Amino acid sequence: MNISARIVSLFYIITILPFITPTLQAQFVEEFDRPPAGNWITFTGDGFAESSIEWVDGHARFIVDATNDQQNVWWAIMQTSSTDTLDLGPLANNRYELRMEARVKTSHAPRRLNMQLRTQHTTDYYSHLMEFDIPDTSAWHTISMTTQNFEAEPDDIITTHIALMDWGPLVYTLDVDYVRVDVVNVSVTEPDIGERVPYPPPIPQPNEFSLSVPAIEVGIIDQNFPDVNLAGWVAGSKPVLTTDNNKIVLLRWNLYEYRGRDVSGYGMLELTPFSFYNATGTDQIEFDQIRLVEILGGNAAWTSSDVTFNDFLSGDSLLDVLNTQMIIDIDIPDTKDKPVWIHIPRPVIQRLIDGTTKGIALYPLGLLSASFYSGDSMIHPLRPRIYFNTE
Repeated sequence: MNISARIVSLFYIITILPFITPTLQAQFVEEFDRPPAGNWITFTGDGFAESSIEWVDGHARFIVDATNDQQNVWWAIMQTSSTDTLDLGPLANNRYELRMEARVKTSHAPRRLNMQLRTQHTTDYYSHLMEFDIPDTSAWHTISMTTQNFEAEPDDIITTHIALMDWGPLVYTLDVDYVRVDVVNVSVTEPDIGERVPYPPPIPQPNEFSLSVPAIEVGIIDQNFPDVNLAGWVAGSKPVLTTDNNKIVLLRWNLYEYRGRDVSGYGMLELTPFSFYNATGTDQIEFDQIRLVEILGGNAAWTSSDVTFNDFLSGDSLLDVLNTQMIIDIDIPDTKDKPVWIHIPRPVIQRLIDGTTKGIALYPLGLLSASFYSGDSMIHPLRPRIYFNTE
């Protein structure tokens, strides 16, 4: 290369490349292939889970023991400060944001986790937070999140965390191969990676969706009467679906005609409440909420006319048949006979269409009883239904 070419190349590297390349190198990198540079800590809240972190085979292992938290309302965080190696000065320019990236592998799936960046001034703890859906336990998954309008001064403390929440009442692990945080130019940085699930979820409206499918089967199973079919369950003369401390509501759809399509954006579940009774005077966490979970196993061909608790499980454990991490926990509104529109993340709708998720189940987190209209047929206007869009 002649001297003129070298000068041109050097000019390109110094003056042009920084504006078309998001970062030349990560400003904070934790690769866990040696004792960590950061002061990583773990802690839990809301329930009775315990957490710890180990350094195993060149990665971090975040361990959560939730065996003493049978209500399954816990959260657990692994956290460090990434301030020392971050140059926050460019954040004064609105073209620059923080980007967090990690490579992870879970012990159970499907599961969601979240990543967050914040400063010591943060008061909105949902800001700069993103959930990610991890679909399997066999592969490593790279996930990333770029902030929007992140405010920080050069001497602020940047806290970096990865969190697990409500995964179930067992022992769970999250392996983390690396964590990195960069200051990036958002006009040229690469798109974020991973199955992102915004939190808090947006409030859905039916007119956002082009497809609406009523449940082909609706049913109730009772753990105290595991061999009794409850197809005739009514309130007065109205067929309803009731969930309480013993009863689980089951919903199933026939989505075969959409198999092979990619779901576009989030979806929605529509239920119409009939009645709601709960205990008052208690301050237990999420005691008056209903949990929606994916049905992952069991008898996938159950029908309302013959399903029982034992028939549904088909010899498996309830912890294996139902995903113990919720899709979402919902409050039941005071108004009855009006539809409730419930946000369902894109990957859940996709798994329903693909057939890896067999349906949706509902059960309470506290002492309550809730009933929803079942509709006596698929064409009944009060039948539970899902809404979604496909590409």
